[in-house]
Amino acid sequence: MTRASSTAAGPVPLETDARDPYDHYLPIDESDTFLEQVVQEAELPALLAALALANGDLSLLVDEVKPPLPPMDSVIAPQGGMTQEAQQQARSLAATALKLLRDHGSVPAVEPTEDFLAHIMRFLTKDAGDEYLPLLRHELGIPTDYGTPKWTKPTLAPDVEFAVAIIGAGISGMAAAHRLQQAGVDYVVFEKNTEVGGTWWENVYPGCRLDTPNFAYSYSFAQKADWPQQFSTQQEIESYLQSVATSFDLRPNIEFDTEVTSAQFDDDSATWTLVTRTGQGESRTHRVNAVITAVGQLNRPNIPDIPGLATFDGRWFHSAQWDTELDVTGLKVAVVGTGASAYQIVPAIAGKVQHLSVFQRNAPWMLPTPTYLDDIPAGMQWLLRHVPHYGRWYRFWQFWIAAEGRLQFVEADSTWTDENSTSANNAKLRTQLLAHLHSQLADAPELLEKMTPTYPPGAKRLLRDNGVWAATIKQPHVDLVTDGIEEITPTGIRTADGRLHEVDVIIFATGFRASDYLEPIKITGREGKDLHEYWGGDARAYMGITVPSFPNLFMLMGPNTGVVVNGSSLYMAECAAEYTVECLGELLRAGKRTIELHQDALDAFCERVDAGNRRRTWGVAKVHTWYRNRFGRATQVWPFSLLEFYQLTRRPDLAAFDLKGDIE
Repeated sequence: MTRASSTAAGPVPLETDARDPYDHYLPIDESDTFLEQVVQEAELPALLAALALANGDLSLLVDEVKPPLPPMDSVIAPQGGMTQEAQQQARSLAATALKLLRDHGSVPAVEPTEDFLAHIMRFLTKDAGDEYLPLLRHELGIPTDYGTPKWTKPTLAPDVEFAVAIIGAGISGMAAAHRLQQAGVDYVVFEKNTEVGGTWWENVYPGCRLDTPNFAYSYSFAQKADWPQQFSTQQEIESYLQSVATSFDLRPNIEFDTEVTSAQFDDDSATWTLVTRTGQGESRTHRVNAVITAVGQLNRPNIPDIPGLATFDGRWFHSAQWDTELDVTGLKVAVVGTGASAYQIVPAIAGKVQHLSVFQRNAPWMLPTPTYLDDIPAGMQWLLRHVPHYGRWYRFWQFWIAAEGRLQFVEADSTWTDENSTSANNAKLRTQLLAHLHSQLADAPELLEKMTPTYPPGAKRLLRDNGVWAATIKQPHVDLVTDGIEEITPTGIRTADGRLHEVDVIIFATGFRASDYLEPIKITGREGKDLHEYWGGDARAYMGITVPSFPNLFMLMGPNTGVVVNGSSLYMAECAAEYTVECLGELLRAGKRTIELHQDALDAFCERVDAGNRRRTWGVAKVHTWYRNRFGRATQVWPFSLLEFYQLTRRPDLAAFDLKGDIE
């Protein structure tokens, strides 16, 4: 085995500019035996990739250990489908490379060549073309942060006063703040809560955790290698987001406990005036040149309009507004809904309550995830802390195998006639998910009937399952109620069969008003145009980011930028934030005051996205889903690949915009 020469006397972390808090690696001084043991718990494809880069040695990546990546199924094949023989050889290669890394240290931190990275990429991704290379570089961030703006205001427009307001300090707001800070642009963030984190600060219900793999749910510029679980808890995610705000010095620019109530564009001055209200009721006005909304899409609780709710004598609340003073021990509790939040709450509280009634409208499809609640194995954690950029390569590996690969399962074939599926691949997925369901409920046929969805998989959110949901519902003090709710009485919930379910507490796990984008902020654009009236309940935005008649207004996590079977919302937020900052760079470069979208650009974009959604399961299935608004249009979901969104958001197509008003 050969390697590049190194001047290092010991293990030296590759330099990665300002991200040292997230890219510090511990020295390796363990024995050969320990290293041979620790690779037994490794995710091998990503480890070989990391060691190839750390040692400057592509000979590790022999064809015999290349992950074959078999066709994606409901459960991802371990080690990318490598045979046992290939895994044994890969562990031997990795152990030898670890010893070399221990004895000689990493190669100098030089930028990998295109060919070097492409070689590793093709080892991991098999059929990925060269078009993925820029995205790979961006996601790895080696040896620099490739999402850094391509301009800075001090060099582009040093004498121009230009300030930006960001509404929200959740995952998207902090991404925008970091990129603006890199560009040297003055900015302020208005956050209605008293801490960063957005939905991860607000949602504190029992069992709250990720259903996206951890490593894919971290910023490209702040990748965390020491996640304790594959799907971490709310506390872990919130702690990570708080650490990002501190490490990247974002806090001085955040005004906490401050809610934006309105934003109005002034045609004459080409500025936006924002009105804010603090938690103490103080109202203030602020004038800025541009506005970035980062309020999220799942932050306005949806409470169903059920007759009699006001008469209920017990306590009731939405899952996103959890009553932290409530102890459910010994109580009779109702959970309304069986979506993502309920799926986490019910198993978490079932062992405490006297009786639990779970009210279901539509059964969810369960995606087999055996490790959903498991810790990352100790050996894997050690490797993540000691092997340079192992976490980065593992993040990309997860991105590839779990993201783009599942799109094929939500295709909608226009010639398909089976109402329970939308294509051959979708039918295959349904068969696999049904088998998973039957394996857990074969001894409970009545529950099996209740818990079998009657719509195609992918029409609604797929829920991660390691068996705990079925095990909980089967407990004798837990009832799964499928009769519709008629009314709420002072003592409980009455269903359509006339039965009164007496309860002490009602928890509404009923989702959010996702289609009410940017509510309740009043946003007024050019010539007094009201954004919500312009939309008329059918939100549309170019790239999900900008709309005509609202100059210098940009939305993160806007219409049609959600992902449900491929990728994470954080990835989409980063792409949109980087695109927004490049739009502002083009504005300052041109010496203009406003950048405003053409209507025909919006129309063409939405026509293409709508057509894409009609070719997806969620766009054609008849079941009620929050992915579609009251007009039946899918306004939440990005129907194409993550690569395509990345490519579209690298730089603005100036032909789609008007740049107006010379800066004086």
